[in-house]
Amino acid sequence: MRKLVVMAVLACAGAGSAWGQLFEVWFNGGQSLLSNKGIGSPLTAAQGGSKNDYQLEDGFRFSFRMALNNESHFGHEVQYAYSRTQLRTSSALTGGAATEQGMAIHQGGYNFLLYGTNEGTRIRPFATGGVMFANYVPPGSSATSGGGDNKFGFNYGGGVKMRVTSLFGLRVDVRQYTTPKPFNLEIREGWLRQTEISAGFGVLF
Repeated sequence: MRKLVVMAVLACAGAGSAWGQLFEVWFNGGQSLLSNKGIGSPLTAAQGGSKNDYQLEDGFRFSFRMALNNESHFGHEVQYAYSRTQLRTSSALTGGAATEQGMAIHQGGYNFLLYGTNEGTRIRPFATGGVMFANYVPPGSSATSGGGDNKFGFNYGGGVKMRVTSLFGLRVDVRQYTTPKPFNLEIREGWLRQTEISAGFGVLF
């Protein structure tokens, strides 16, 4: 009987440690929703320009994330993300119908994670905040050739991670990214806000 009790205790201990996760690699995909998205005009107000002469539109987004969880409720995460948007030019500038051209937003940054449950639990809700940069690449340009405009900002949000097997997991994220508006146009007001709504698949070690 004593041997059975010892074996049961060891089995439970092993099962608990099996769910522990120190290092994680994630791929996320989802929506990029922009607000306060008028980025200004090539014209001044005196010339008839409007803050909405150029706007960035909603699009899709994907990201790669690596997380290191070194405390029971704390973690650290770095990410690269790509968002596809449309640069909309108003009819006041085109002289006809408004036009749209595809462009990219590249992002990278660091986030601190605060988990709501202990390390090793299957479901881990979390809150997060961090710093980041965004490289806005206008139509016809390339980030590799230095054609983008870099802006630094911050982000915050939350989500849930769930371990599905001993190796694989799923997650959901909702975050807002805030940066100054790119391209330094006339009549720009406030900061650009980008909301991420995404789901992801990960490998957990």
